[in-house]
Amino acid sequence: MSLRRTFKNSGILVLLAVLATLAVSGCALDGRNNLKIISQTELASGAEPYFFSGDMTYQVQESRQLNPFDVEDVQYLAGLKTAQSIPGNEMWFGVFLWAKNQSGHIETTTDHFTMTDSSGATYYPVKLNAAVNPYAWTSQTLSPDGIEPSADSTAGYGPIGGGLILFELPVSVYSNRPLTLDVYGAAGQKASTISLDL
Repeated sequence: MSLRRTFKNSGILVLLAVLATLAVSGCALDGRNNLKIISQTELASGAEPYFFSGDMTYQVQESRQLNPFDVEDVQYLAGLKTAQSIPGNEMWFGVFLWAKNQSGHIETTTDHFTMTDSSGATYYPVKLNAAVNPYAWTSQTLSPDGIEPSADSTAGYGPIGGGLILFELPVSVYSNRPLTLDVYGAAGQKASTISLDL
């Protein structure tokens, strides 16, 4: 084996070792592009990394297509008269969000979101009526250490544990992955961006 080939193979092994170390330690990039270490407990439970918008801490609990004819999913679409008559070339897509106020003072969660696909197309949430839909994400004022949705709410106690931000997307978005969610804080603050599963 030539000396050049030996160095090349050694370089690949070093790179693989570094990547393996990052994977084992549970490193992830949060919404501000800061390296964040996730605990082994979080890693084992499949928890997504936390990210920040303003002084509020957020976490996407789950993001997925919703089936308006599924027994569970139909509950997330409560209050939408057109839920089951969505065109065949479109789909419902839910982002389930959780927040905690770790700022030490009273803070309000955001209600300003956009979603972008890899082609640059931007999508806006469908307005849900929180009086009819107990899973709907709504901006709330939280005391220090307060969380949204609260543990005793329908959304907080439910199987996903997050408030729903609903999007109506073209099915063609599957060809334009990844999707990113932009979470906007107070006026003038830069949006935090997180990649979503689809």
